Amino acid sequence: MTFLTTPVSRRRLLAGTAAGAAAVSTFTPTRFAIGQTAKLKIGLMLPYSGTYASLGNNITDAFKLRLAEVGGKLGGREVEFVQLDDESAPPKGKDNAARLVTKDKVDVLVGTVHSGVAMGMAAVAREENVLLVVPNAGAGDITGKMCAPNIFRTSFSNWQPGYACGPAMMKDGKKNVVTMTWNYPAGHEQIGGFKESYTAAGGKVVKEILLDFPKVEFQAYLTEIAALKPDAVFVFFSGDGAVKFIKDYAGAGLKGKIPLYATGFLTDGVLQAVGNDAEGIRNTLHYADSLDNPVNKKFVAAFKAMTKRDADVFAVQGYDTCSLLATGLEAVKGDIKAGATLYSTMRNTIVDSPRGKFTFSASHNPVQDFYMREVRGGRDVVLGVAVKALADPAKGCTMV
Repeated sequence: MTFLTTPVSRRRLLAGTAAGAAAVSTFTPTRFAIGQTAKLKIGLMLPYSGTYASLGNNITDAFKLRLAEVGGKLGGREVEFVQLDDESAPPKGKDNAARLVTKDKVDVLVGTVHSGVAMGMAAVAREENVLLVVPNAGAGDITGKMCAPNIFRTSFSNWQPGYACGPAMMKDGKKNVVTMTWNYPAGHEQIGGFKESYTAAGGKVVKEILLDFPKVEFQAYLTEIAALKPDAVFVFFSGDGAVKFIKDYAGAGLKGKIPLYATGFLTDGVLQAVGNDAEGIRNTLHYADSLDNPVNKKFVAAFKAMTKRDADVFAVQGYDTCSLLATGLEAVKGDIKAGATLYSTMRNTIVDSPRGKFTFSASHNPVQDFYMREVRGGRDVVLGVAVKALADPAKGCTMV
């Protein structure tokens, strides 16, 4: 069995928190660890319908791909999945997560895509003291005000990809922009991260456009953008909404006239659907399927062989979620109740991901490189590293 993650070195452990180091040094296998053969129940609470369905399916399939690679077990225990379609509906988020924990008795919660739904999951994880790993949703509060020892994120905070794009656009000479996104927490935070670094670099936001989620009637706003004639447009959209926006942007005659920038969720997973309309879009993200490293090459080929679909950032995040759990549960021999040792191991793990190696901050959010990419020939081609080892500020987190 091989792992794509590296537990912390002894030197790093000694330099870490006293509590974490003490937990590792005094760990003794429990009766559970020695004799337990029950299956580990994992609650996959993800979107399997609606605009984010493809994202949820890629996260799920990549998680199962990685599980197969490590022998089908986590910490020596076979795995049983309980899958629940969260419908990307925030009002149902907390009740659905509570149902998985109290009725279905899952040992681990994994989810989700929509930030509003993930906030409900984080609330349940804190109340029920169950391990939660977030494989996409980037709400700042999850690893900010709501951070907890049992809550981890393997994706990003919404602040990170937007922040990475601001200075790069100024280097491209784009001194004034129009921003556009959905009017919901993820949209505000993605655009907020961008505005923070872009304005600090001297840029000016001349117009901010917000649409109700998941509205995709863009035409009137694109007409307004054409009249404003900014140096560029910066947006955050994802899933089916991204497909519609890219096609409408080209259809409105703006492609090739007003450069389009975005966080990478605009193009990831949708390039086949939008074809030539996406050519030239520049975007920042912590992954690209064109990354030239052995782990990524193996992952891209294996995901394609398993699903007949191309890998994307959502699949990578599902894959890395399983890698992180595999390392943590191996350290405690499958004893999900060994909280301090389990969480300390996960916190100090270095994940050798298809995106490149990354670590975790004290708030349990990835510290990772963000790449500047451009769509060329139907692929997101990496132009370089926009920001190296970018850490989220983790505002309000008491563990920092």
